[in-house]
Amino acid sequence: MKKTLLPKSFAPGFAALLLTVACGGEDWQDSAQGQPLVGDPFADRIVSFSPGTGAGFGQSQLPGIVLGAPRGDGAGSGSLDVLSLGRNGVIVLELTDIAVMDGPGVDLLVFENAFLKPSGKPFAETGVVAVSDDGVTWHEFPCASSDVANNFPGCAGVTPVYSHPANGIPATDPAVAGGDGFDLAAVGLTRARFVRIRDSGANGYAGTSGGFDLDAVAVVNGVQLP
Repeated sequence: MKKTLLPKSFAPGFAALLLTVACGGEDWQDSAQGQPLVGDPFADRIVSFSPGTGAGFGQSQLPGIVLGAPRGDGAGSGSLDVLSLGRNGVIVLELTDIAVMDGPGVDLLVFENAFLKPSGKPFAETGVVAVSDDGVTWHEFPCASSDVANNFPGCAGVTPVYSHPANGIPATDPAVAGGDGFDLAAVGLTRARFVRIRDSGANGYAGTSGGFDLDAVAVVNGVQLP
């Protein structure tokens, strides 16, 4: 966590609707069929949450605090709309209406509350991301949580978040949304309905806001679920 605890209002997840989210100047469509997607491109349900030591922040606002759109605070500060996982804490999220599919480039974005130091280097609290289509067999993206010099390649929790419902920056456009992108092709998967995020164990864990702070996840390349 990068900020002191302040009161905030609860932000519920988005209701299902016919999506026309602008992404790179085009309507957000089924990556396979080219048809508009019904639902939203964000996590719909928490399957499980196992907090680690140093967790606590955001738990009183579950489940809504990690469902729905990211609420980024830009390059210079971290959002308070987050759930702290604590040391080695794990959360599993399910996508019930739109799944991630392997398409061109980034398929999935994970949003934490990283921000940039005056040096331009990120203040990062890293997490390890895994994806699954059945919730049983998991495919984990390699995360170099000790590689400070190269800004923790493969990890979530490194890039500031710019997208917020109030600023019009689309959460599904990797070029402008912020957050950290993941390509299913890197782990040999074509579709994913579940996203697992695990605190890397290499972060700070003071108080109740320790470790990876999850804001949201967003589907970039998606396919309609029945």
